[in-house]
Amino acid sequence: MKRYHVRHTSASLLDWSVAEPLSDFTFPWEPRTAVPTEFRALWDSTHLHFRFDCFDDDLVLPDGPTAKDRVLGSDRVEIFLTTDLSLKPYYCLEMSPRGDVLAYAANFYREMNWDWQCDGLQLTANIEGSRYTITGSLPLDTLRDLKVLKPGSSEIIAGLYRAEFHHPPDGTVHSGWMPWVNPQTERPDFHVPASFGVLELVR
Repeated sequence: MKRYHVRHTSASLLDWSVAEPLSDFTFPWEPRTAVPTEFRALWDSTHLHFRFDCFDDDLVLPDGPTAKDRVLGSDRVEIFLTTDLSLKPYYCLEMSPRGDVLAYAANFYREMNWDWQCDGLQLTANIEGSRYTITGSLPLDTLRDLKVLKPGSSEIIAGLYRAEFHHPPDGTVHSGWMPWVNPQTERPDFHVPASFGVLELVR
């Protein structure tokens, strides 16, 4: 499995310059050059911190009455977390450049619990020119309660993704799908074990 090293940091000083940039996002299901996308993560004694930096000169940000309506039709980044590769269960965070969050739990295959909430998730989002940044944190206690971070382990099984939407000349919206780990599926699908890698907490 692919691995990403999450470096330790001081809780009082979140220095993103010490985080390893991860830019392995691709378009496996279409002949298209990857749009610049970087993920970084750090951890301290209480939280896992994460950040996505995305180039996007054609944001798709639809309106809607609920966060679910707005997020599912939007450019966004996503983090999936699971206890093991059975994906029974797994937990999903889909986050838009406006700061909307769609959080849900699921069981393989695509049995969604839309009522689930992610305790303690904090998120900020910023759009600046042709880029957007999404920064957030998750309490380690939440990850332990979900059994995503197991006692004595420094590994978190996670999927990292970007949904990259744009407007082609015909006026429609094209949906592009960018995983960190190419699951080798025939059609775009993040909800499979092969799309996950490992976040390893290191000092």
